[in-house]
Amino acid sequence: MAVVTGANRGIGLELCGQLSDGGYVAVLGSRDKQRGERAAAELGKPNVVPIQLDVADDHSVHSAAAWVADELGRCDVLINNAAIEYDTDQRASSADLGRVHSAMETNLFGAWRTVLAFLPLLRESAHGRIGNVSSESGSLASMGGSTPGYHTSKAALNALTLTLAAELRPDGILVNAICPGWTATDMGGGGGRPVSEGAASVMWAVELPNGGPTGGFFRDGRPVPW
Repeated sequence: MAVVTGANRGIGLELCGQLSDGGYVAVLGSRDKQRGERAAAELGKPNVVPIQLDVADDHSVHSAAAWVADELGRCDVLINNAAIEYDTDQRASSADLGRVHSAMETNLFGAWRTVLAFLPLLRESAHGRIGNVSSESGSLASMGGSTPGYHTSKAALNALTLTLAAELRPDGILVNAICPGWTATDMGGGGGRPVSEGAASVMWAVELPNGGPTGGFFRDGRPVPW
């Protein structure tokens, strides 16, 4: 059973379809439950269950985790896909810090609080996996100007990935950051590769065997420089 945040469109929605095809029950998390229900219906895949899940809201996250525990009884995979503020119009030297704070609240703290809420279930799983959907724009090795809120929030998410991976290794939970690449989504804009390929990059982390890599940054199964 897999939980995907920010899954009513784009990579998250496509990933729910690929999870369903792979035999998983996919919990489609969406800030707006009605949008999630419409997205699940349009996807037309079996075993895709929409729930209200706003990663920036403590009550929403804990309610979702409680519902999964009570109704489904398990969580094997958590994919932190929800992200906002691809702020190409900003520069670090003149940034609106309110927007940067908003990016951090969803892109970093949202993923963090969701891990904390679902961690008891993940620890009970024999196939615990956490995939943090990041971006090469958060790589310190290649980071440039523009999109300061997005860049810094994804770099922080990468740091969280490393920290969690080290702590959860004894539990057998694999934690990795995944770059789906420039993908043709609402956030990515026109161009980019098909959303199915971006989602497949994330699916790779879901299907890692026990003892597979943890604490890494990957795109299409290949390491990305931190």
